[in-house]
Amino acid sequence: MSKSRFEFVWYELAVGDMAAAEAFYTAVVGWDAADPGHVAHPYTIFSYGDAPVAGLMTAPEGVPPGWTGYIGVADIDDFAERVRASGGSICRPPFDVPNVGRIAIAADPHGAVFGLFSPTAMPEQGDADACAPEDGAVGHVGWRELHAGNGEEAFAFYSSLFGWKKRDAMDMGADGVYQLFGNDDGSIGMGP
Repeated sequence: MSKSRFEFVWYELAVGDMAAAEAFYTAVVGWDAADPGHVAHPYTIFSYGDAPVAGLMTAPEGVPPGWTGYIGVADIDDFAERVRASGGSICRPPFDVPNVGRIAIAADPHGAVFGLFSPTAMPEQGDADACAPEDGAVGHVGWRELHAGNGEEAFAFYSSLFGWKKRDAMDMGADGVYQLFGNDDGSIGMGP
């Protein structure tokens, strides 16, 4: 993987009412919505212009509605084991989505959920750039933020897995330190 290695490459929204969520995001954000036609269950692809932005699906029973960010990795099975070895957990073991890629759903030691993704069609020697918009692209997710129970422990977990490094930090007074983090290409998010 090149630029997208260990970056967020896809976002997915799981909800109880797909029609209501589709209506909301198309009206408020201006996304287009379409059925990709290649999955066995109801699924919608949100796009902005010609670029896919995120997926929409029904939340599995017992799972609260929410967004999940997927981090691009080359070997899902290897990273699922790394997550476990680092104190995290695997909520949904690695599985294949035909003609899309291999996915796993994980959680950090404090329970924050994230996805791991590796595309089936491996453009340019296996990078996931086909799914990742350019930084700052209009109509795309532009910020990721982790509200951690313990910022130092959370950062150590993600840093050990993905090599993310601390960037600038902002003292927020009584709210603590707001810590930017990122990979070698720059900042990709913040956390407490």
